[in-house]
Amino acid sequence: MSMAFSIFGIGKNHHDTKNEVVEIPLDQIEPNRYQPRQVFDEEGIQELAATIDAHGLLQPIILREYEPAKYEIIAGERRFRAMKLLQWEKAPAIVEKMNDHETASLALIENLQRSELSSVEEAQAYEKLMDLNHLTQAKLAKGVGKSQSAVANKLRLLKLIVPVQNAILDGLITERHGRALLNLNDDQQRKMLMRIVNEKLNVRQTEDEVARLQGKPLPSEVEAQKEQERLANEENVKVKKPKKRSVKHKPAKKASPAPKIKISDPRIAMNTIKESVKMINDSGLDAELSEQTLKNAYKITIKIPKQK
Repeated sequence: MSMAFSIFGIGKNHHDTKNEVVEIPLDQIEPNRYQPRQVFDEEGIQELAATIDAHGLLQPIILREYEPAKYEIIAGERRFRAMKLLQWEKAPAIVEKMNDHETASLALIENLQRSELSSVEEAQAYEKLMDLNHLTQAKLAKGVGKSQSAVANKLRLLKLIVPVQNAILDGLITERHGRALLNLNDDQQRKMLMRIVNEKLNVRQTEDEVARLQGKPLPSEVEAQKEQERLANEENVKVKKPKKRSVKHKPAKKASPAPKIKISDPRIAMNTIKESVKMINDSGLDAELSEQTLKNAYKITIKIPKQK
């Protein structure tokens, strides 16, 4: 709690305080007026009393003397109640010197660090700490080790009408039921609270009824539509895509030989040879061609000079 102490200004002037345990008569002790916990679990108190009776008080309560021989609890009201249940005459205690402001802040912080507070009690404790220490939500959140959004969400519960807050305190409805009623006016909250309790509406049913009152789409139907769209998208993904065939690299085909030219007319052959000789001459060589017609054939002689 050192960070909280520094932020809320607790303990600055009490460096010399000795944690001396003293015995204080129970009838001189009063509960803390700033105690955020409004509902105490009686069964839990009885279990704590049984533990104290069997093993003793392991941790003394913390008090402050606000008037001579009159003490106020700073921390340890559950232990105090358990000792009263056991009919102890005196309580082991550490007496601190604190003013009203410090006492209130420490009592609130000490209880906020426990898990027994309801959401409404937690919100009320935040509001009191902010008022007592003139804090912003951001600085309060830093002091109690919470995010600013978490603190803001809890504080919103205080906008609910008192009967709804009390229903959360008494465990008749949940915090989420309460949040569903935040956008309703006072009369609508009161009527919806009765319906939740009498008809045993769950949170989703409550949200639907609130949306119906406001003429908005029902959250259950919106959620169902989203689920249908999600399933449809999944089905689309599952549609089989054509499988990619693995490409097998076939060995490259050998170049096929040039097609053979069939010449049936010898005159075509003669002309082809003459054209070839002409290309040789055009390239710079002096080739000579002579032809002779024999009885059954043509004789062609080509002379190409050797290079000197």
